[in-house]
Amino acid sequence: MNLDLTWRLLKGGGRKGLLGAWLTLGAVAVSTALLLFAVAANLAFDARAERGAWRNPVPAAEDTVAVEASRFDYVRDQVITVVDLAALRPDAASPPGLPRFPKPGETWLSPALAELARELPPAELGDRYPRRAGVLGDEALVYPGELVAVVGHAPDAPAMTAERSDDWIVGKPPVRVASLAGTPSEDAEAYKVLAVIASVLMVVPLLVFGGAAARLTVARRDRRLAALRLVGATPGQVVRMTVAEAVLVALAGALTGAVAFALAVPYLTRIEIQGGAWFAGDLFPGLAVLAGVLVAVPLLVGLSAVAGLRRVVVSPLGVARRETPPGMRFVRVLALLVVLAAFPMLTQGTSVAIVAVALGLAFLCLNLAGPWVVGLIGRITAGTARGPARLLAGRRLVDDPRSAWRTVSGVALTGFVAGFLGLLSPGAFAGDDGPLQLRLLAPAGQAEQVAGQARERLAAAKVPAVVTVVKRTVVAAPSGPLDIAAMDRARTALAGLVPGRTPTTEADERGFGDQLLADVRVGTIVVLSVSFLVAIASAGITAASSVLDRRQTYGLLRLAGTPLEVLDRARRAETLIPLGVMGGGAILVGAFCATPFMIGGVSVAGVVTLVVCVVLGFAGVIGAGALSRPLLRSVTADPAPRPD
Repeated sequence: MNLDLTWRLLKGGGRKGLLGAWLTLGAVAVSTALLLFAVAANLAFDARAERGAWRNPVPAAEDTVAVEASRFDYVRDQVITVVDLAALRPDAASPPGLPRFPKPGETWLSPALAELARELPPAELGDRYPRRAGVLGDEALVYPGELVAVVGHAPDAPAMTAERSDDWIVGKPPVRVASLAGTPSEDAEAYKVLAVIASVLMVVPLLVFGGAAARLTVARRDRRLAALRLVGATPGQVVRMTVAEAVLVALAGALTGAVAFALAVPYLTRIEIQGGAWFAGDLFPGLAVLAGVLVAVPLLVGLSAVAGLRRVVVSPLGVARRETPPGMRFVRVLALLVVLAAFPMLTQGTSVAIVAVALGLAFLCLNLAGPWVVGLIGRITAGTARGPARLLAGRRLVDDPRSAWRTVSGVALTGFVAGFLGLLSPGAFAGDDGPLQLRLLAPAGQAEQVAGQARERLAAAKVPAVVTVVKRTVVAAPSGPLDIAAMDRARTALAGLVPGRTPTTEADERGFGDQLLADVRVGTIVVLSVSFLVAIASAGITAASSVLDRRQTYGLLRLAGTPLEVLDRARRAETLIPLGVMGGGAILVGAFCATPFMIGGVSVAGVVTLVVCVVLGFAGVIGAGALSRPLLRSVTADPAPRPD
């Protein structure tokens, strides 16, 4: 009976009544698609970390089966991950992506590296790996197109016994391992931490937007349910009808959002982070995760809809007479101030969970304080109004600050994200690369011997260079013009000169830091893009919903002789005034929360990113709100109010 009555009430609202349901469906679809993206990003970084863990050996004292080491090589300014392996037992398990354990002297290359070795002259790359036994499978790769080489050695080979640096940015020294399972590397863990923080910055606004979707066209629904209460419907019946309507619409929206996300995955895989693009399978969440999201989103919408029924259940006559609800308390703002005061102390630890919880609390308290501040803005606007449009806008803000907050909440929460990330968005490492030269650390007492061998190899490769020794470092500087092909010939000529070590330039040694900064900038743009997409969708959908909520009020104002232009100016002022105040305030709150994480001064690139994103985002929000003008004209075309 409840489902049948719910459907009849939806249809009874006419075309504009069904439009409200479509707006809710659209809001839930956007929230679900972006929520799946945020969840999938974390799962994708976890999958990358697990696939690359075998290259990060875990030392073992007993039951060892192999010796493993890793280092980085370079070609055409691209990084090659080289894994050196030596079996200690004939039953050693094969590494991921290989059919068997590599024999001494043979090399297995990733598909991209094998293709590059075929394209380039042997003296530039192929001669570094003379005995190529096969191609690695995708199980051995962190991302498609990764350059990886797995080299087999004897356990007593110099490459497996020579001294190496224990700096993980350079590589891993040889260690005896009980298995090749390994553990996620330091860089993989760093990216997982960044992914968690980015997810909090994306998910909290999405949850707020998803919850607000249940409140779209809330005034029309409240009046309809209040009428049912007055004719004898019980509170339980009202709650069940509301839950049925909200959950059914939200479930349809969640399914639509899931389909939209699935269609977007091929495009999302092209976002390059941590060195390359993505395997599509990494971005597809498992069935359990997908089912959890499809259940959680309608449940959130249903709970949010029920939470808004207190006035209908307790005072249906007040709702029917459209009485102004009592004002909100200052304790909402007090909660935000307490969290901001405690934020620097909450973020002093290194726990990612604590940082994520602190950011989530700041988000939620900002959302809690928003309606109170909007009500205050409305009182100031109405008190200082010098025309009918501002007076109508101010009185509307005072009358229903929650509805007005829903229109600008997406912008405010996005302003928080923009302020937080804008200060943290990095520039680049200071300084230049210095002279282009290869450096190779020689074993103790052998620097001059290594330098002599380096001169002979470079001369044989026809690479003009001056080789000098600085303490234990052999430095090969070009004596003439040196293009990238000649540099790769020099790298190939010096390969294996010092077992387990790779000749590098200053830019090579700084490469991980540069890549991390570049990835943080990409992540900043992605998070801000998602946040402003939520804000624009929120502004457009809630503005249209607000017009539908007040179509009877607009009709009465038109009957009283109010020009349509005045109503439109009031509608714009009702959005733009709190938009400017709350958006600017949220940016300042986000910047304040970013200060504990700042290293050094404010980045110019970060400030430019912040300004550009804010300008484009606010323009998009204003444009989305303007789309409701035709709807306003439509609902006032026949100003006679209808009792729906």
